[in-house]
Amino acid sequence: MAPPYTGRCFCEAVQYRITEEPLTFYACHCTDCQKRSGSAFGLSMWVNRSAIEVTHGDAALQISSGHDDRLRHGRVCIQCNTRLWSEPENQPQLAVVRPGTLDDTSWLRPVAHVWTKSAQPWFEFPEGVVRYATQPDNLMELMQLWRNRTARTSAPG
Repeated sequence: MAPPYTGRCFCEAVQYRITEEPLTFYACHCTDCQKRSGSAFGLSMWVNRSAIEVTHGDAALQISSGHDDRLRHGRVCIQCNTRLWSEPENQPQLAVVRPGTLDDTSWLRPVAHVWTKSAQPWFEFPEGVVRYATQPDNLMELMQLWRNRTARTSAPG
């Protein structure tokens, strides 16, 4: 699906659009993502931060710290507390969109599953999708997988 992609928070007070194709899209099974999402895994869609435009409302900056005392910057709706995207401190040009906030998610398929060693035992990985037991050595691999998403292969893990 070609951009733009639109999205919104749960209460619809904040609406946004992404004007460029994502850089990658993957599922993370680490215990941090499980806790933060309240689910078996978290979904992450990387985009250029400059490609996100808030079209309605205010995506407020929320700064929090985790058990590792690392600060996390994210944009949220202050009315319904929906997490819309994160803004990694060490990657100021990137945003990590929570893809469940997109209006149409039917076209999204993760190109990889990371931290599979922490995956819930009942989760069945889709056949042919790349899996990493932990974090990939080079995160650029995830971007390359997205660019080559029609030719998926399995990585060790």
